[in-house]
Amino acid sequence: MPVFEAPVKTLHGDPASLGDYRGEAMLIVNVASRCGNTPQYAQLEELQHRYADKGFTVLGFPCNQFGKQEPGTADEIAAFCSLTYGVTFPMFEKIDVNGPHRHPLYAELTAVADADGKAGDIEWNFEKFIVSPGGEIVARFRPDTLPDAPEVVAAIEALLPA
Repeated sequence: MPVFEAPVKTLHGDPASLGDYRGEAMLIVNVASRCGNTPQYAQLEELQHRYADKGFTVLGFPCNQFGKQEPGTADEIAAFCSLTYGVTFPMFEKIDVNGPHRHPLYAELTAVADADGKAGDIEWNFEKFIVSPGGEIVARFRPDTLPDAPEVVAAIEALLPA
């Protein structure tokens, strides 16, 4: 299933479409509010501000599968992201990224290998995927790679349409 065809919902459960982002470079991230990696929200938001007018967006997918570090409701997640990190990038409904109820988007994403050639399950919160404006998954970065790491920024900049 192409990335643009994966069924998604907004954080508050309304139908949405990743097709709305066709033509933009995307950074898709599974996020959590109570994780040691949560400060990465600040770097994700900085990337959003730096590149939004050049055809780029961050897309956040909350997930509670790792240490139950995203237990909140949609309203709680939205409030936390906005008040704590000033998040303006799109946030989607809380999903499973691994296991028998893995979201179809993550079935597609996890088939892609990281720089070490390892595909498969998401390891933890804040795993990152870079998707081209045409919907091709071009890079995968594990949670310990920061959003503003040189290799992430270079991969984003190489795809910017504007």
